Amino acid sequence: MRRLIHPAWLVAAVAFVALIGAAGFRATPSVLIHPLHEEFGWPLATISAAVSINLLLFGVTAPFAAALMDRFGIRQVVATALLLVSLGSGLTVFMRNSAELILCWGVLVGVGTGSMALAFVATITGRWFVKRRGLVTGVLTAAGATGQLVFLPLLAYLVEGSSWRTASLVVAGAALAVVPLVLWFLRDHPSDLGLPPYGGTEVVPAPAPAGGAARRALGALRDASRTRAFWLLAGGFAICGATTNGLVGTHFIPAAHDHGMAETTAASLLALIGLFDIAGTIASGWLTDRFDSRLLLGGYYALRGGSLLLLPALFGDSVRPSMVVFILFYGLDWVATVPPTVALCREYFGDRGAVVFGWVFASHQIGAAVAASAAGLVRDQLGNYNLAWYVAGLLAIGAAGLSLLLLRRRGAVFVATPAMAGLPGSAPR
Repeated sequence: MRRLIHPAWLVAAVAFVALIGAAGFRATPSVLIHPLHEEFGWPLATISAAVSINLLLFGVTAPFAAALMDRFGIRQVVATALLLVSLGSGLTVFMRNSAELILCWGVLVGVGTGSMALAFVATITGRWFVKRRGLVTGVLTAAGATGQLVFLPLLAYLVEGSSWRTASLVVAGAALAVVPLVLWFLRDHPSDLGLPPYGGTEVVPAPAPAGGAARRALGALRDASRTRAFWLLAGGFAICGATTNGLVGTHFIPAAHDHGMAETTAASLLALIGLFDIAGTIASGWLTDRFDSRLLLGGYYALRGGSLLLLPALFGDSVRPSMVVFILFYGLDWVATVPPTVALCREYFGDRGAVVFGWVFASHQIGAAVAASAAGLVRDQLGNYNLAWYVAGLLAIGAAGLSLLLLRRRGAVFVATPAMAGLPGSAPR
């Protein structure tokens, strides 16, 4: 009997829900910074350091997680990751010192969410879709924004009305609730159901499990790092992370609070970024299927840089129309960079594109980690965030230049024969 709906769409839907579950705890740092500072007396730089470790591990874990998905399957890796997120979030209610904050908030949650990072998105779209890859990449990327949209106002309300511990427990429960869906409905390959991927014409047998996930991930990094395209993509994406998760995602609420704005109001503004990001990322996926990804990246980064240079003048004790315009614009641009970056990794690095994108995404989180710590230090030393916003704006304009340099050389620069596909020895050219 002919299927009315290809199972690829069900897999994408379950992946979307799993990504929402993982996004919940990633939305909490900016809400909890001041409550933790007030209760424990920890400097903002110390709390920001825990956020930085979380962001760093979130990125560094991604390429290894992509390789582990090839070895053990998507379902097992994602279910384990959600359990780690739930454990790390739940244990924070018992912490008494900053080392425990780093262990729970930084390490456990960082590794868990990193296993469901954007390399997971690249794996799903690469295996299950031939057509609509860009669109589905945009939709799944938007799941993180959706999680932020759902959780941020709720978490801010819980922190204000109850305590930060209640908020942490809610996030732990939400991540745990997604595990049964993953175990029941997520499948590894279309061939498991005897079907071709969506838009394909032939059933592609699932490759034999590849041993040595770490060796495979490191081999992909070694070979990709010999190419100019990798460094241009990684450099731009590092700046992307610095200007989103690291700076705005972590410090927007504290910065607004410095200007007299209520934390619940600032959290609602940050949630609006998540709302507009859904539209922006899906639209970016649609555009990626139709236009040169290099030009799209250049435009996204340049517009982001200009908006950050204007941001310090927009803060106030209440929400002004100019701030609403910034939120709308920045939301549309927030992770619109992901679909074209995934597409370029697939174009340049072929079958190993998902693993290579994991390393490009690691650079994103390294940039985010540096920005989160640096902005906290700037605030402690200067008493405001203005310098951090200006530097971030200039860096984003620089990222636009890096993206446009890719126009000098298009097409695949990384060739793998069928025998070499998935092995560390594939050679760049």
